[in-house]
Amino acid sequence: MKTRLNPILAIALVSALALLVGCSKPSESTGAAAPSTSIGSDIDDSVITASVKTALLGDPDIRSFDLKVDTHKGLVQLSGFVDNAAQVERAIAVVRAVSGVKDIENKVSFKGAETTVGNKVDDSVVTTRVKAALLADASVQSLDIAVVTRKGEVQLSGFVDNQGQATRAIEIARAIPGVSQVINDMSVKK
Repeated sequence: MKTRLNPILAIALVSALALLVGCSKPSESTGAAAPSTSIGSDIDDSVITASVKTALLGDPDIRSFDLKVDTHKGLVQLSGFVDNAAQVERAIAVVRAVSGVKDIENKVSFKGAETTVGNKVDDSVVTTRVKAALLADASVQSLDIAVVTRKGEVQLSGFVDNQGQATRAIEIARAIPGVSQVINDMSVKK
């Protein structure tokens, strides 16, 4: 039996997770730089992301499992791979209807030819290796970077603090065996 998660519960869970993971402010006594967002805006972004994902999952015309969603100050970044332009247009229309979305950054790529089961397995291995390498590098905030692989082509998306983090993430991904190309769809937080 397939069970669907209540959208309100999903939003509450994502909001609670946002409070537990990385939303704390640095101590003033440490001299650490102030964050580019507040806890409130991080929670708002988490709620928007959850709402967008819920809306995409609820639309039968969108293959939402091929889309990644990230939000920063109400700017929603869509990335991943879809079959055609109509899916991108539909996804953007669905996202625009979500409360709190200020703008949309379209980083979606087209799939091209169908992949084989072998390609999908290889791509999963490459994605796992890239994510592990990003996690192992302290200079990259890898939890803010989404990784999608299609036929050895790795797409990095999400919001990073500075161009140096994006450059380092690209270097790390290129060094992984099985990566044929890296697409940089990361954006620097404003």
